[in-house]
Amino acid sequence: MPALAAPTAQANTRLDGDALVAELSGHWSVTERYPTWPQILASRKPKRVTFVLGSIESWDSALLLTLAEGARWSRKNQAAFELKDAPDGVQRLLDQLLVAKVQEAPIEDRSGFVYTLGVRAVSYSHAAREVVDFIGEVILSLLFFIRMPRKFRWRDCLSEMQQCGALALPIVGLINFLAGVTLAYTAAVILRQFGGDIYVADLVGLSMVREMASVMTATVLAGRTGAAFAAQLANMKANEEVDALNTLGMSPVDFLVTPRLVALALMMPLLAMYANMLGIIGGAVVARGVLEIPPSAYFIEMLTTVTLSDVAAGLIKASTFGVIVGLCGCLRGFQADRSAAGVGQAATSAVVTAILLIVIADSIYAVVFNIVGL
Repeated sequence: MPALAAPTAQANTRLDGDALVAELSGHWSVTERYPTWPQILASRKPKRVTFVLGSIESWDSALLLTLAEGARWSRKNQAAFELKDAPDGVQRLLDQLLVAKVQEAPIEDRSGFVYTLGVRAVSYSHAAREVVDFIGEVILSLLFFIRMPRKFRWRDCLSEMQQCGALALPIVGLINFLAGVTLAYTAAVILRQFGGDIYVADLVGLSMVREMASVMTATVLAGRTGAAFAAQLANMKANEEVDALNTLGMSPVDFLVTPRLVALALMMPLLAMYANMLGIIGGAVVARGVLEIPPSAYFIEMLTTVTLSDVAAGLIKASTFGVIVGLCGCLRGFQADRSAAGVGQAATSAVVTAILLIVIADSIYAVVFNIVGL
């Protein structure tokens, strides 16, 4: 019969009664085409399978895989299996391969609730450990630079301050101005019914200084700067630049994370003050245009309610939110997969995580400030 594959590996088969005889010859290699067991069997149902290997010139795992498939088929269909003129080592390796396959443990059904709960618990514990380890490395890096400030990468920090500070002024100003306008319009609808139009200044000023300015600014930076941090670091990881820093004995946290974190922590209070100003101005515009309250009366009334403690509370929140945005962006960047899709997933995850933690931190601050009377 004609050969079933390329001349390098041949399998000439014939039926001898109810026995299938396959004479194998040539060079059997996994890098070349070779006859597989389904091709040798060709839909026949023999009662005996015999492989004649006397003409084999060279062989590797390709020969063993073909023989193992034939042996398993014979065992499953209760047919006799025989090797003739086998090269040295073939029978021993084939026996080991068949025994290893037989001894494989059956796949357990692990789709139950308890198993899923355990997997999730282990996954969350590993994620929590990664977060704690990362925060610990950042703290150690900051302590090192406090002791030796001359080794801090001030040029990188100033560059990041420009990116997350000065270049963010237009979008931060617009968002907070519109937030002040929205607050003033909402307050005007309610307060006008009771003749308390002037108290619009109190509501807008207090809301912007204590809550809205810091939260809105942090949310904007989470989508703008946090996502950029995550994408940059994920791209550097995909390009093996982070591995290069480790190979050179340089800490990626010292080199990449700390300058970005310090830049955000320093710029967030300044952006929050800028946001306070724009939000209050937005409220003043609505008060003058809708309620006919002069700007002078608006600001005088606002100063009767808003104090320095309120401003301090907002700045404390802003600094904390800046650290949260920086940590989330850098952490997700280091955790990203080494692919283009991993970069996008890291940016998305950084934004979602940062916003979630900002809301949680703001709630905690609200409770703490109420307890301490701030």
